[in-house]
Amino acid sequence: MTVPDADEMLDRVGFDEETNVLTHRQAEVLALRERDVPQAEIAESLGTSRANVSSVESSARENVAKARETVAFADALTAPVRLTIEAGEDLYEVPNRVYSACDDADVKVSRTAPELMKLIGDAAGDAVQGRAVQRDITVTVTNDGRVTVRS
Repeated sequence: MTVPDADEMLDRVGFDEETNVLTHRQAEVLALRERDVPQAEIAESLGTSRANVSSVESSARENVAKARETVAFADALTAPVRLTIEAGEDLYEVPNRVYSACDDADVKVSRTAPELMKLIGDAAGDAVQGRAVQRDITVTVTNDGRVTVRS
């Protein structure tokens, strides 16, 4: 397999290390891994070890997760709709609560009930198992109708 040119890929997507939470090396590794390039081939291409590539990838994914959580937190601070879904609640009841809160705040959410349940269940991770909410989660809806979930 020919390893794609990581710098070219980063240029194409507009990567700017000055404004990004990822280092240039982390961005290179993630860009290549997202194109299914094996770590060993990345290591050879970058002149480093597979263990180093694994470590860089792990750090990059942690930084991306932290950045996503930061955005969700910032959205939650300004969101006109903020609901706490408590442990023990039935996930099937959540969409009606979200719709009601959105109506009260005059915010339009353009997701069906099944879409909301899937989004919330997926985003909450192990805080939701089946229909049961295991730990409190916060659901926010921004003015533009974007739904975020924090557990």
